[in-house]
Amino acid sequence: MSKFEGVFPYIVSPVDSDGTIRHHVLSRLCDDLIAKGVHGLAALGSTGEFAYLNRSQKIDVVRTVVEATAKRVPVIAGVSSTSTADAIDTARTYEKLGVDGIIAVIDSYFPLTAPQIEGYFRAIADAVGVPVVIYTNPSFQRTDLSLELIERLADHDRIRYIKDASSNTGRLLSILERCRGKIDVFAASSHIPAAVMLIGGCGWMAGPACLIPEQCVRLFDLCKAKEWERALALQGKLWRVNEVFNRYNLAACVKAGLAIQGYDVGDPIPPQSPMGAAERGELESLLSDLA
Repeated sequence: MSKFEGVFPYIVSPVDSDGTIRHHVLSRLCDDLIAKGVHGLAALGSTGEFAYLNRSQKIDVVRTVVEATAKRVPVIAGVSSTSTADAIDTARTYEKLGVDGIIAVIDSYFPLTAPQIEGYFRAIADAVGVPVVIYTNPSFQRTDLSLELIERLADHDRIRYIKDASSNTGRLLSILERCRGKIDVFAASSHIPAAVMLIGGCGWMAGPACLIPEQCVRLFDLCKAKEWERALALQGKLWRVNEVFNRYNLAACVKAGLAIQGYDVGDPIPPQSPMGAAERGELESLLSDLA
């Protein structure tokens, strides 16, 4: 199994008003991101609006990304369910489509115990032969993963990465120290990527990388070269994108930004709303400055 590291944009899911996936738009976006140097692509994350797509649409998105990528970079796909059986079936389906890894997210309606949460992630990892990234976001999920639980999951041969969107950098350091040599840590858009790389992270998976891929790759290269002064100077400029994203809907921001850049990705899926004219103008001005 190849190692994942670097910049993995969480790509959007372009959808027509009738629910049809815009394959040509999604394929073009994949091509362009790869040409700009990203190290992998992540489908069906928060930016990909996985929570608003049905099973058929999700499969269509994953198939399109895998075919467009043609093994030039790794493709990882998000699996989220309230049911362990459904999560297993979905992960196996994506593996058959050709993904190189799975991002496992747990959803819940009723409260779950630590053993139940652990069983969910282990069942997904047991069911596939590709690396698994476990994902946790306490801001949006009813169920979080404790440090002790993460440490136990790190003993599984295929659970090799975690993306933690807690915005708590100290928690990331705790994970790195407890699980060093077992799993690697990816930053989310809620973290400062350069800071995560400084403490030992292996990269970041985030929606903003769709809009500024070349700058994100440059930042990663500087961090890898340990050119921290230059990296932090660039990070300061790029963090303005995160500030905008923190104020508005994530999918709406990325889709509006891509539309500004000439990609006909459509609006965010209802009940979400597109950005207003003033918000879009703010984003357009920022992207122009960063370009």
